[in-house]
Amino acid sequence: MELSKVVPWGRSLSEYRDMFSLSSDDLEKKILGCGDGPACFNAELRAKGGRVTSIDPIYRFSPDQIRLRIDEVYPQIMKQVSKNKNDYVWKNISGVEELGKVRMGAMAVFLNDYEKHQNSGRYIDASLPILPFDNGEFDLALCSHYLFLYSEHVGLEQHIQSMKELCRVAKEVRVYPLLCIGDNKESPHLKPVMAELERDGVKVSLLAVEYEFQKGATRMLVAKSV
Repeated sequence: MELSKVVPWGRSLSEYRDMFSLSSDDLEKKILGCGDGPACFNAELRAKGGRVTSIDPIYRFSPDQIRLRIDEVYPQIMKQVSKNKNDYVWKNISGVEELGKVRMGAMAVFLNDYEKHQNSGRYIDASLPILPFDNGEFDLALCSHYLFLYSEHVGLEQHIQSMKELCRVAKEVRVYPLLCIGDNKESPHLKPVMAELERDGVKVSLLAVEYEFQKGATRMLVAKSV
């Protein structure tokens, strides 16, 4: 993985709660955050006594390296969002300028925590479809803005293997969003992945969530090992 190809973009605990319909009981579970990147979900939940481990290949880099990359790509991301602002729902976030403040605020919280805990086991350099955990090690795995979103770049077989791996290490898996980036259409991989998991005896369902920023992204995939 080359840092020059990474586009860091962090989300908060509040957003995770809405994206994944996380209840107070959910937040007390042992949680795996898959592809968390510079989100401050881990930092905020740990500060409240939560048990969460985040994985992302970006964690092989130092805080300073990640900070430099954030500063480098931020203007590019904001320009792109401004250009495509009609693809988003400006409800909880009022506009492009506020979005920038929210994202930079979340990443600042992450960087502060990451500087202190990079080597504590809370942030692990790992990525799908192979995870360094035991069977059923987590109660709940959350995958935000990776699977299905980047279906143009991540093929069906990798989606299937990634979901099977998440179901191996966690009793329940939640994935959001389920739309492709760019056209905001349902991922072509979604139904084949669900069918494959069902053949393996995994219970799958699509549940509505309160969160919507990417237009039409109002559902999450839930997979539970029976």
